[in-house]
Order: sequence, then structure tokens, then C-alpha cells
Amino acid sequence: MREAGLLVWHAHQIGAALVRPGITTWEIDVRIERFFLDRGAIPLFKGVAGRVPFPATCCMSINEEVVHGIPGNRKLKEGDIISIDTGCRLDGWCGDAAVTHAVGMIPANVRKLLDVTQKTLELALSTIPKCRYWSEVAKQMENYVTKNGFFVVESLVGHGIGREMHEDPQVPNYVCSDFMRMGGDFTLVPGLVIAIEPMVNMGTKRVAVQKDFWTMATVDRKPSAHFEHTIAVTENGLFILTGPPTAESEKISIEKYLL
Repeated sequence: MREAGLLVWHAHQIGAALVRPGITTWEIDVRIERFFLDRGAIPLFKGVAGRVPFPATCCMSINEEVVHGIPGNRKLKEGDIISIDTGCRLDGWCGDAAVTHAVGMIPANVRKLLDVTQKTLELALSTIPKCRYWSEVAKQMENYVTKNGFFVVESLVGHGIGREMHEDPQVPNYVCSDFMRMGGDFTLVPGLVIAIEPMVNMGTKRVAVQKDFWTMATVDRKPSAHFEHTIAVTENGLFILTGPPTAESEKISIEKYLL
């Protein structure tokens, strides 16, 4: 899974380098898809079943769009934020990660939203080794978001991942009585592999699917941010499978995908 996760990390470096005013979301998607295919990987999102199959390699969600935005001819403009969520399958194993980017200068309150969401993910990663149950981690994530005046999306959660993109368990970024009562909590034991993905809204936790049958957006049209890593709990601690290279042998050249 590290090999798949490493490709996902490099794909996000391509996305980060391309995000700028004037580029279309489709142009970014095409470059990332080409990178995956050139490395022998299968884009994980393309063709996922729904009322219409998902048509792209990345979810590109802009401003009030939370997740599952479809790339197209829309050009990014100064002041936008864009969440790029992508994954691949390599030799039968999956990797999945997301990053929200600022397009040029953004308002201070939107910058805070991005910072808080990213730090919520970092909080989860640093907390897991100290906890026995996921609910302990999720509670700290939720408390951090609400303390900063934002809202955790509750209708969308993280997930187990391995041979398939979505496996058990469900991985919420909050704790509620239903989750605990229905036995949704799980232990943080070696061998556990999950995708942790806090989705944080500026004005309300409520989201709704749009007319394309995929894009989820905030009902008040205020911005949303999304960060995600695939991680493994091991005997030696936490391993971020979609993290950056840790050795020279893990580095992959991406320059040709930026032209």
C-alpha cells in the first residue's frame, strides 16, 4: 500500500504545482490521470458507480463544494479554494488522499478554515498512538474544530481502505450517541489501515448533493475544506502511507506533467 500511497503523494505535488488562476480543473485532472497511467496504476475514482459513473480521476471541489466535485471547463480564479481528492490502485492495493489549496490570495477567515482543517488531520495523526479507540481521536478532532468556530461535516466520513477504496470501518470525524450505540467504535490496533479525512465547513455542518448527482456542497454556500491521508497502525507506530518520500529511492520525477 505504500507504493500506491507514494504515487498519490506525487500526484498531489502535480496538483499543487498546477493550481493557479486561469487553469481549468479538467487540465489538472488530465495531468494527474496521465501520471497514474504512466506508472501502471489505475485511477481509483474514475467509473465509480452512481446515478452516473464518476467521470474523472480526481474530485475537484471549489469553495462551497465539500467533496466529489467533477472536473470540467471551470477556470480557477484568484481567491478560490479547491480541494483535490484523488487515489489509485497499484498491484491490487489502494491509496487515497486529499488537499485543499488556496488559489492566490484568499480572505483571512478562509485561510483560517484551511489551517484548522489541516491541523485537525495532523491532530488525529499525533493522537492515534496515544489512544486505544477511534472515538477518543474523533472527539479531539471535533473539539478542535468547534473551538475554532467551524463545523464538522457529519453526513460524510472517512473509511477503511485496502484492496478496495471503501472498506470497514467507517471513520467519522466526530462522536455521537448513535455511533457509539451501534457499535461503530473500533480499536487502534496494528494492522488497521484507514483513510482519515476531516471535512470542515465555515457556516453549517449541513450539505446537499447537487444536480450532477455527485458534488456535495454546503447548504449555506459558505466555504468548506478537506484534508485526507491513508494511514496504517503498525507495531512500530503510525505510518502515513500517502506521506512524502522518506528515501531517495521513493522520489519520482513529475516535471513532464507540469508542462
